[in-house]
Amino acid sequence: MTADPGAAAATLLAQAPAPTAPGTLLAQVPAAPGTGATAGSLAAADVPSLVQSIDWLAIAPPTLVALAAVAVLVADLFLPAPRKRLLGHGALTALGAALALLIPLRTGDRSTFCVTTGAQACSYTVDHFTVVIQALVLGGAFLTVLLSLDDTRKLPAGEYWFLLLASASGAALLPAARDLATLVVALEVASLPAFALVGIKRGDRRSSEAALKFFLSSVVATAVMLLGVSFVYASTGTLHLTELAARLDDVAPVLDTLAKTGVALTLVGFAFKTAAAPFHFWVPDTYVGAPLPIAAYLSVVGKAVGFSGLILVTVVAFPSYADVWGPALAVLAALTMTVGNVAAVRQGADRARSAVRLLAWSSVAQAGYLLVPIAAAAYSSDEQIGSTVAYALMYAVVNLGAFAVAALVSRTHPGNRLSDYRGLYATRPLAALALGFFLLCLAGLPPGIIGLFAKVTVFSAAVDAGLGWLAVVMAVNVVIALYYYLQWTASLFRTPDGAPGTVAADTGEPAAARPRRFRAPTPLTTAIVLTGVAGILLSGAPQTVLRFAAVNLF
Repeated sequence: MTADPGAAAATLLAQAPAPTAPGTLLAQVPAAPGTGATAGSLAAADVPSLVQSIDWLAIAPPTLVALAAVAVLVADLFLPAPRKRLLGHGALTALGAALALLIPLRTGDRSTFCVTTGAQACSYTVDHFTVVIQALVLGGAFLTVLLSLDDTRKLPAGEYWFLLLASASGAALLPAARDLATLVVALEVASLPAFALVGIKRGDRRSSEAALKFFLSSVVATAVMLLGVSFVYASTGTLHLTELAARLDDVAPVLDTLAKTGVALTLVGFAFKTAAAPFHFWVPDTYVGAPLPIAAYLSVVGKAVGFSGLILVTVVAFPSYADVWGPALAVLAALTMTVGNVAAVRQGADRARSAVRLLAWSSVAQAGYLLVPIAAAAYSSDEQIGSTVAYALMYAVVNLGAFAVAALVSRTHPGNRLSDYRGLYATRPLAALALGFFLLCLAGLPPGIIGLFAKVTVFSAAVDAGLGWLAVVMAVNVVIALYYYLQWTASLFRTPDGAPGTVAADTGEPAAARPRRFRAPTPLTTAIVLTGVAGILLSGAPQTVLRFAAVNLF
């Protein structure tokens, strides 16, 4: 009997899947023979959507800075030379706006770029750790722009501001990264423009040499880190930090050695970024050869980038291997603070650029202190990380202030020797008082109360974790550091070499007249005032930053 064509067509239409809505992606799965399920119902029930929703507010701060970098580079093509200064003001405005965008994120409970299949893992997370580090990074970049506004006349303005903003965008992205791929990309976006900024002084041999040393050593460290990341991925099959933590708990015995090697190599890459000894050799020459604002930027923002990445890979991704990275970081901390302080003590007062070189070695020593709570976290709890964050906030404020005063002095003394600061109080009393306050904060002495409390917090982290030997090493290094900090502070208030009635030490003749005083640029003065006021407020209310040492930031 022949089937009715009309009935067959009606049956086929009844079994056809319903049309999908515009813009919706559904996998077309054929129905199994003999079942009544349609392809559309199977797709809706069994196949999760691969479409991700983006939280634009969460990614707004680094995105805004990146867009501002592109806008500055394009605007540079059309602005005449006399108006290039507007580019710096544009960069300042963009960083200020990015800081303001952190206010609605202060609750620290946002994530985006999340995996939609299997375990819930996200590539970008805004928690309290992210917000605090982004505030530090963007605030440091903001102050760097203030230091640079009057120092870019002999530099290519468009390229300078583009590179600075591009580096700041990568630095702001890194603390929010929650997978190794995003972490490495953010690290390189922050680092690559920094190479160019160090060598941006055209025709300056010292600047070119510094950039080359910085670049070559960083490339080697990045290669080692990428090799470690590849080993970790081969051992676990994932790049998300939370997934890594879970899978490293149950690595197959045949892959255990590979995983441990990957963890060690990854830590080496971040140790370079933090200027931890013996990976610190690039720091002194790089700081001396770079423009002074960029040296300040590297000492604060560059260090924050390295420590943020180190914290994320150790505490979040590799807690299973705390027995590997804990002792290693403790040894690195002791070695770093010792090398930095001993080298700083040996700086001669009459050596060219000895002031910047001393600040460079001081930053190496401070990196050792910052490593102590991270090492302690391997022996106690993740809350120890808050001590590193609190200390980093204090260090950022006072170190940027010290570089700001150094930039002011370099306008009359391009050599920037330590001897050039002798008698600074006689000509610039406020600058001398500010620098003395910053140095006492770094030394951990009153009236720098915030420096004292921050060091006590770090010291307590070591003691609570049972690292008594590391606490002793830190105490000895704090005493060593007192020598050069107090020596520099005392020289600010001594009789200047060019004062009436003094004679030159080498010839016995009356000393030459000292340079005529000049009006300090407004942006530079603003930077000194902002850091000074921030240091005083933090010393008056140290709990503002020390509270991070008592809470879990993740």
